[in-house]
Amino acid sequence: MNGVTSHSEDELMYLSIEQAARLLRRKEISPVELVDLSLDRIERLNPSLNAFLTVAARRARRQALLAEREIRRSGPRSLLHGIPISLKDNIWTRGIRTTAGSKILENFVPDRDSDVADRLARAGAILLGKTNMHEFAYGITSENPHFGPARNPWARDRITGGSSGGSAAAVAVGIGFASVGTDTGGSIRIPSALCGVVGLKPTFGLVSVAGVVPLAESLDHAGPIARTVADVSIMLEALAGRYPNGVGRPRRRELAQNRPPRFRLGWPEQYFFESVDDEVESAIERAARVFRSLGGRIEKVSLPGLAASVEAGTNISLVEATLYHQSLGYFPARAAEYGRDVRARLGLGAKVRAVDYLRARTTKREIEASFDSAFAHLDAVLAPASPIPAPRLGESEVKIAGKMKAVRSALVGAGRPANVTGHPAISIPCGLTRSGLPVGLQLIGPRWGEARLLAIARAYEEATDWHKKRPAAAREPFG
Repeated sequence: MNGVTSHSEDELMYLSIEQAARLLRRKEISPVELVDLSLDRIERLNPSLNAFLTVAARRARRQALLAEREIRRSGPRSLLHGIPISLKDNIWTRGIRTTAGSKILENFVPDRDSDVADRLARAGAILLGKTNMHEFAYGITSENPHFGPARNPWARDRITGGSSGGSAAAVAVGIGFASVGTDTGGSIRIPSALCGVVGLKPTFGLVSVAGVVPLAESLDHAGPIARTVADVSIMLEALAGRYPNGVGRPRRRELAQNRPPRFRLGWPEQYFFESVDDEVESAIERAARVFRSLGGRIEKVSLPGLAASVEAGTNISLVEATLYHQSLGYFPARAAEYGRDVRARLGLGAKVRAVDYLRARTTKREIEASFDSAFAHLDAVLAPASPIPAPRLGESEVKIAGKMKAVRSALVGAGRPANVTGHPAISIPCGLTRSGLPVGLQLIGPRWGEARLLAIARAYEEATDWHKKRPAAAREPFG
């Protein structure tokens, strides 16, 4: 091995997965070197970011040695072979603590892997550890009362967003090449937007959530977080289950070769832009001009009843979350062990009437139909991934267009519709505010339409350089 003499740590840690895989294949670097650099980076950066709850250093080094021998003997089995990654801490990992960010599961060590962990292990990815998150994934800020808040690497007095906040923060500072989060109301896309990385919520059911501590089973998704659309695509190849017959499965090589010469995006007339920070809206308007320059046609689209997705999604998640915690005897028997916000929401779930839950299910089907109708003539809907840049830690309200709004409702509003409908949605960086905080745009596509959605996202990414911006926390030494 030539070692890292010709590559700085930052250069290596900010390579794309494909670039790192090429160096591994040529034996210019080794999995051991990548893991050692990643662990050194965790040791230096995590005390201030609190992105990781558990670091599996010994196991990661063992996996790296094994990967090095396998690659030397027979070549890599996939682009992820020997690549360090992380997993959100509600994703079961055999022999590694899985807390779901909770006190109740503080010492829980699963005896088997989740489907997500198993698929990535079979692809040869190396697990660095488990990332911080909002308790039981039941919140949108990743301000964890038991393990401390995950901190935004662009401004450490700001939230990462949640609930997959630790995953997004880790990827943003070059700790691992990718992560996997979960998304029930925007929990992959929101932290990705606030931390300046790429996050994909796939079509409902495409990525198995077996072995993931659930929040609301009919809304839960798992998906990749990475620094580029191409890296997200590589992760999705490893994670995805079966597509329906006749549906094209997105392949990394196809995405590289088949840029859409023409595509149609919808600009929603209702809901998404009704309460948006001025700088966020301006960034998305600039992104729209880029899409037009790439051959995209943008037209207004009516999505009636979209506002009802918030109440519907809320009632579904309230009931299903409380049912899960009751079924395991956690709530209300161990109510004192929950953080205040999660305890309150579990209490609310016990009060939702059956008729309101059933009405929410009906509303869910109506909103699905509304999107499906739009996708008969559109390739994707363009919207904010988050209507605001990252709020400060502890901030409960923010001002949008001169009006105060609760942080939770502001953040979850943009993410909720695609969870309710199950359509795939991706967040990609599209700007920085005047104070240097990331802005993310969201593309929502038709069910099982990941291939075209990713191709459109990648075309935008390659026409801009927002994905190349790095947070200050990735450059500064920590004391």
